[in-house]
Amino acid sequence: MDELGFYTLAGHSAKPRDLVGEVQDAERIGLGSAFVSERFNTKDAAVLSGAVGAVSESLGVATAATNHNTRHPMVTATMAMTMHRLTEGRFALGLGRGINPLFDVMGVPRVTMAQLEDFIDVMRRMWRGEMIFGHDGPIGSYPMLFLMGEVDAEIPILLTALGLRTLEFAGRVADAVVLHTFFTDETLARSVAAVRRGAEQAGRDPASVRVWSVLATIGDHIPDDLRLRKTVGRLASYLQGYGDLLVEVNDWDPAVLERFRQDEMVSTFAGAIDADADADQLAHIATLIPDEWLAASAQGPPAVCAARVLDQFSAGADGVILHGATPAELEPVVEAYRPVRPAAVAARAAANPGWFTS
Repeated sequence: MDELGFYTLAGHSAKPRDLVGEVQDAERIGLGSAFVSERFNTKDAAVLSGAVGAVSESLGVATAATNHNTRHPMVTATMAMTMHRLTEGRFALGLGRGINPLFDVMGVPRVTMAQLEDFIDVMRRMWRGEMIFGHDGPIGSYPMLFLMGEVDAEIPILLTALGLRTLEFAGRVADAVVLHTFFTDETLARSVAAVRRGAEQAGRDPASVRVWSVLATIGDHIPDDLRLRKTVGRLASYLQGYGDLLVEVNDWDPAVLERFRQDEMVSTFAGAIDADADADQLAHIATLIPDEWLAASAQGPPAVCAARVLDQFSAGADGVILHGATPAELEPVVEAYRPVRPAAVAARAAANPGWFTS
């Protein structure tokens, strides 16, 4: 079912080899694509993508996301070309804006949309086999950019996006877009419209950009303590990192976010809440987050979760990433979804998460 995806090693995994079992489970139950996020510890996007490609036969693979400013353009182009051939065309290079304070600490330039547009153009030119002499643009100055040997490939570019300006930009320059977890259905519809609007303004077919929603899918067959971590804990971590933007795009009450931030436990908590909070702390944080915010997810019996997947398609998404759970944990939901799978959505879904079948 190529319209469904999952994040491998979702959350704060310190055991990269776990993805081998996840990929095997994903192909067994019929998921279509594995999305690879990146953390600067044991989750290098290039390594993990290669592992997924090596142990899979049919799964699409996408970085969602890596950042263009942490590698030389030729290194990233080489990684993507290697993945393209390793997977026989199942790979999409997913890029994102990243987190500015982290880039400041690393001493690398913050990511801008001008840089992304320049970088995407350079990638596509190198993948076509072009030798680029004297490039001088937003991503920097390079005497020569090229890939060695005979190369000529089309590899889709995917962008992760949250704010409306970035979504419109993604519609203008990308082949596919990955949205964000805990989007309300209304926010999802607005986001899809922004992507389509950006594509149309650029003279592209608005329907040609594949839009993936990201749906936290935590069925009630998962133990209660783990469900709390994957829902309350996860949303709290997002609110820690970029709560203002998430509240703004969802049209949530900013006063609730301020109360959350001012809470003594939250304001003094060191680390990511979903990774480090204990059961009592998570229970306390649950009192700070409104039920309506947590409702922007799929929770409950598998059939109810499957119905929430259908809601994503009704709001305009082309694919749904079932987020926050392993394929084994998702299996009951996938089985409940199978008999209600929309034929029109299935007909367009391609194995490569950056493309459509037509």
